[in-house]
Amino acid sequence: MDRSLFHPAFKARPYWWDDIPIGENPEAELPARTDVVIVGGGLTGLNCAIELARGGAGCVVLEAEDFGFGASTRNGGGVSGGINLGKGMSGARSRDGGIDPVMRAMIGDAAESFAHIETVIAREQIDCCWERSGRFVGAFTPKHYDGLAARLDLLNAVAEAGAEMVPRARQREEIASDYYFGGMRIGRSGKLHPGLYHRGLMQAAERHGAVLVGRCPAGRVTRNGTTWTVETPRGTVAAREVMIATNGYTGDLTPDLKRRVIPLASHIIATEPLDPGLARSLIPRGRTLSDTKRVLCYYRMSPDGTRVIFGGRARFTEVGPAVSAPALHAMMLERWPQLKGVRITHAWSGNTAFTFDHLPHIGVTAKGLHYAMGCNGSGVAMLSYLGAQAGRTILGGGNRLTAFDGRDFPTRPLYTGRPWFLPAIGSWYRFRDWLDRRVA
Repeated sequence: MDRSLFHPAFKARPYWWDDIPIGENPEAELPARTDVVIVGGGLTGLNCAIELARGGAGCVVLEAEDFGFGASTRNGGGVSGGINLGKGMSGARSRDGGIDPVMRAMIGDAAESFAHIETVIAREQIDCCWERSGRFVGAFTPKHYDGLAARLDLLNAVAEAGAEMVPRARQREEIASDYYFGGMRIGRSGKLHPGLYHRGLMQAAERHGAVLVGRCPAGRVTRNGTTWTVETPRGTVAAREVMIATNGYTGDLTPDLKRRVIPLASHIIATEPLDPGLARSLIPRGRTLSDTKRVLCYYRMSPDGTRVIFGGRARFTEVGPAVSAPALHAMMLERWPQLKGVRITHAWSGNTAFTFDHLPHIGVTAKGLHYAMGCNGSGVAMLSYLGAQAGRTILGGGNRLTAFDGRDFPTRPLYTGRPWFLPAIGSWYRFRDWLDRRVA
């Protein structure tokens, strides 16, 4: 390990945690009965709780760890709506050349997730450094640029993305680098401080009447007639409905859901504060950045504009900072050689949940458990939205179902939720990226 990469004050924990009281949990007692028990205290569960409580339903949110422990405060803080869903648009056109109605509905709902997060932040007055700053997606090869261009009209028509192509000759308007072959500029995208957003959701849920209980994992869940019973280390709680909101941390409590999601580790570093002039030059328009590589990267400046927050698939599985941080640092220097010698102050990882059909899912299991999960790496807006939609569904009242509601949630034979195949897939993706770049 090259120790010169690490700042003397290095922390193996999320940069965002410096601004929130991680480890300080609500002190509410577990009630004996409520209307809804929500398992999982991340963005999905808290948005569901807010919707339920605003609708007059009693709800309890059970978090196995400290509130804020999971990926809800471990992500990069980029917020998109309908953009990343469009990656798999090969089947987006119907036989007559129009937009497939199912894909149109999905992209429309994904775009609605962006409106939802803006509404929640404004309505609940959450101070989380929200900026509608836009995004630049860098094309890793000329062929990738053409692929982005082929999606442009569809994204603008259905997701109202405000997207336009940026040729390589104008790329430095977006990033102080020649690494990419141009890319796509997207107006309807933003960024926030995920730690402060999550903390604001907690405060809003409690303000509306939800009960939050940290360090209280759900144990056995059983049903007797119309009543669910959830066992916990602090006692048992009875409820009319149970909502599973565990995403990349879905475990043995719900084995049927566990075998339908693929937990994939995403790794992030934060640099030390940069020279102000250098910091301002890196991303001239302050956007979030991502790219079209199979082993993708996503990055941005910190909310105060002083340091780089750089994330990506350093490995597809959980590894420590000694492995992930140098790999990410090298990726960062590929894009910005001018950052050579800049040290790392924070390094961390978190689990995102991928699905076999690359789509998020919301619905009810055969046993009657509600769920929303499968963000596929773009969960800040989508899981906030689907959590709220699950709350509306539980409340009833004839609300509109989403295009993701009740769809077949596929798995694979012999898959039990342990993704033993990820290292091989990671190696294959890295080889394909290398080959694409060589050909380009």
